[in-house]
Amino acid sequence: MSEAVPRRASLEVLRAEASDELAVLIQERLLSGEDPWDFMEDLPSVDELVVYLLRADNITANDGVRPNAARNYRVMRQIALEYPELTTAVWGLLDEGSRHRKWDATIADAS
Repeated sequence: MSEAVPRRASLEVLRAEASDELAVLIQERLLSGEDPWDFMEDLPSVDELVVYLLRADNITANDGVRPNAARNYRVMRQIALEYPELTTAVWGLLDEGSRHRKWDATIADAS
């Protein structure tokens, strides 16, 4: 975000897009026969999806280079500064306690 990534949209629009995406993910998993009791906890929240969308915009603006840990922290912190309502989601995603989530890219890389 500090690397001259233009502001994407209002938070309301971003949340609506993320909510639609989450609904599609849930529908796909239900249609494939998965039990919602088994996967709902593994899915990100709407605000977490918004944070990842904004982080993806930053990666795209940086020629697709995934950030190292220090840059990732700066990018996430900038998201929290630009969208204060997402602060809880940002810090939750940066917290080591959230590493149990299967969709977390740092977990996917570690396994």
